[in-house]
Amino acid sequence: MKSVFLFALLTAGFAGSGVVAEEEYSLPAIQGYDLVSYHQAGGPVRGNGYYYAQYEGVLYLFASEENRNSFQAEPGKYLPAYNGYCAMGVAKGKKFIGDPLAYKIVDGRLYLNVNAKVQEYWLKDVSGNIADANDFWPDIMDRSIADLLAE
Repeated sequence: MKSVFLFALLTAGFAGSGVVAEEEYSLPAIQGYDLVSYHQAGGPVRGNGYYYAQYEGVLYLFASEENRNSFQAEPGKYLPAYNGYCAMGVAKGKKFIGDPLAYKIVDGRLYLNVNAKVQEYWLKDVSGNIADANDFWPDIMDRSIADLLAE
């Protein structure tokens, strides 16, 4: 507890002086799960604050230095489809936050769904749903969730 207080105090004291580097990070993507771990035996595990990377303004956490290094070497290999939004939702022209435990790797790409029930429906026609999502994604990727829900 003392070290947290001391760090906060030191950071506050030096923040205006430029001694502490100012970096902006988002909340961890996919609820802090390690993207590389989806492609490993044992499946997804949560990352931690010791191993992290920022890519295109998004913060990713990793369970090990090795996983972080793998991601940094080839981020496109590990990034989830549709920025981690529910693949079934995108196939219907909507954006819902994907559940990191409702996932499927298809042809090396990570797809998330909003929950296990929706994933069951998505799995009935994976290739068709991916094709539909790929058609919708360019038109909805930069639109807000609220805007899409209002339609």
